[in-house]
Amino acid sequence: MKDFKLRVWLLLHGAKLLALILIGKIPSHFVRNFLYRLCGMKIGKNSLVYGGAEVRRPEWVEIGDGSIVGNRAILDGRLGIKIGCNVNISTGVWIWTVQHDHKDPKFGDVGGKVTVCDHAWLSCRSIILPGVTIGEGAVVAAGAVVVKDVEAYSVVAGIPAKKIADRPRTIAYNLGSSYGIPFI
Repeated sequence: MKDFKLRVWLLLHGAKLLALILIGKIPSHFVRNFLYRLCGMKIGKNSLVYGGAEVRRPEWVEIGDGSIVGNRAILDGRLGIKIGCNVNISTGVWIWTVQHDHKDPKFGDVGGKVTVCDHAWLSCRSIILPGVTIGEGAVVAAGAVVVKDVEAYSVVAGIPAKKIADRPRTIAYNLGSSYGIPFI
């Protein structure tokens, strides 16, 4: 009986993962956002999740107003992701909330919620590891791997990401109103 229950769980879990992958491929922002919301994801006004994004545990992912999640991004919501307002998550960004524990002889899991504060910019192919907070207005450079919290209005780059500059504190843009293309 235990083996049967495991097989049923795997089948249902696999079907859910397939459905989430298919949602990411729908060529309409409006329909894609609608379906993600139906799955429990909180998506703010004028926010977009571009096609090809992969969302795990959408019910634990929250995206603020006017934010953008680029194509081929991965949002691993298993332990929670909170994305603020007017955040730009560029193409190919990976946000992980769970990873294997290299200190555990049984290769167990460790992790924590990831928070990305308002007006942050995660540039293309950057990787955010579990438990990290990206401060307000911070910039993560392309290809950076963030292993610890990033201060507000700082710019980080490298592997592991280190502070390389400061960003002006006069940020006033609203991504939700500056797309230049109509919502489909």
